[in-house]
Amino acid sequence: MADEIILLDSWSSMFGMRVRSALAEKGLKYEYREEDLRNKSPLLLEMNPVHKKIPVLIHNGKPICESTIIVQYIDEVWKDKSPLLPTDPYQRAQARFWADYVDKKLYELGRKTWTTKGEELETGKKEFIECLKLLEGELGDKPYFGGENFGFVDVSLVTFSCWFYAYESFGNFNIEAECPKLIAWTKRCMERESVSSSLADPQKVHDFVSGMRKRFGIE
Repeated sequence: MADEIILLDSWSSMFGMRVRSALAEKGLKYEYREEDLRNKSPLLLEMNPVHKKIPVLIHNGKPICESTIIVQYIDEVWKDKSPLLPTDPYQRAQARFWADYVDKKLYELGRKTWTTKGEELETGKKEFIECLKLLEGELGDKPYFGGENFGFVDVSLVTFSCWFYAYESFGNFNIEAECPKLIAWTKRCMERESVSSSLADPQKVHDFVSGMRKRFGIE
């Protein structure tokens, strides 16, 4: 019997895009269900009663929550194709460290570029660029964060890149000018169909953010 895989997600979520990319890397077929986050479905509330958030992967009726945990689950269950985490325990720990760093820092710092103004915005931009520069330093001259092969940290970070245009537009700064190697890396990742087919269109994200700014009274 084939695996039943359902993904509860939202098109603009960089966290959901991670799961989509991982599933695509593994060549897995699944049912995608778009969630209205202002009117969450009974299934989402049932499958993730603690956080009530997307993404949720439902594998043969069992839910797995939190994107980095889902990606690790996918890598462990379907381990025969396109491994995302290295086999060496130290390298695995390093990959988890940097994915955790992205989780703890990038979303909130990126959010500041379009939800704040004045001095708070300037501080937010500075912290965001510092965070990206630190990640760029970890990447170094390697093709991918794990070396020659696309992997766990790449999946964790690259999905933010489709939000970069919105961050830059509303924050009035240029990421490529500050972090050219990181942008070259995002372009390299986008050459993979698993990434390009999973990420949202940057213009659509920009328009979505513009609508939220109006709703929040920022514009």
